[in-house]
This record gives sequence, C-alpha cells and structure tokens, in this order.
Amino acid sequence: MATPTTLPASFTASTVLPAASLNNLRGAFRILQVVQGTPYSTLVSSSSTTYMDTGLTATITCQNNTSKVLIIVQQTFSKNNGNASNAVKAQIVSGTTSIHVFQGAALYTGTAVDFVGPSTSAVYLDNPTTTAAITYKTQFANYNNSASVSAQTNGAVSTMTLLEISA
Repeated sequence: MATPTTLPASFTASTVLPAASLNNLRGAFRILQVVQGTPYSTLVSSSSTTYMDTGLTATITCQNNTSKVLIIVQQTFSKNNGNASNAVKAQIVSGTTSIHVFQGAALYTGTAVDFVGPSTSAVYLDNPTTTAAITYKTQFANYNNSASVSAQTNGAVSTMTLLEISA
C-alpha cells in the first residue's frame, strides 16, 4: 500500500529542501491504482425522462480518504425513430448521487430518424473522502419523453476506468 503524501503548506524561497520534503514532492499526485470495470455491451432502451442504469459500472476502494478518483467513461447512445425532438441525457452516479452530467441533449437532430451517435467520452475527478468501496455507474434517459433512446446500440462496448490519485 502506498503511503499518503504530506506536503507543507508552502516552501521558503532560497531554502534547501531536506530529503524528506523532496521525497514527498516526488510521490505527490501519483496514481495509486487503476480499476477497469467489466466492458458492457447489452442494449438498454428507455422512453422515460427518468434516469435508468445503462448497466455500466466499476467499483474502487481507495487506499486513502484524501485520494481523488478520476473516472473515464466511453459509451455509445442512440435516439430511435419517432420524434424530431428526441434526444439523450446521461450522467455518472456515485452510489445514488448524480455527480456529473455528461450528455444534456445529445443526438438531437430535429428530425424523426434513428441516429446512433459516436462513442461518447466523459472524464470526471471525484473527491470521495472515504476508504469504503465506491461503485460508480452511468445512467441515461430520454431528454423530452418522446420515442425512445438506447445505450450500447448495435452491441457497442462501453467501458469505465477508475484511477485513484494521491492528493
């Protein structure tokens, strides 16, 4: 297990740093662990404006309660034929709390056509302040309750990677 890094609040100009301070600087803000969630490719569809799980999850247990977690998501969404105003909204959730909306009204075309979007990326830095296991997941919904929207369309593989960063 990595040792937490403790840095002084400030350094004085023209002062030679002792070895302990230099070692703390060398170890600051390093990646302590990387967790790759299970790639997910099952189609999930919804016509509701209420968020629902896409099936994509990853769990990490931080080594220190001061660590940050960098969340990286790659996911594909689509809007299905039925309404010109149809669009997708998506978010990253920690436990039951939305922590980052990464699609607001994605794939809006103004036409009633099927549209499979390009793979969407989301990157978010969380500050969980715990050493308990944390499960992150993505959710999606229809932006305006018309027709339906989908995640993992045509077997597209979605991934989530979590990096614990010392702070």
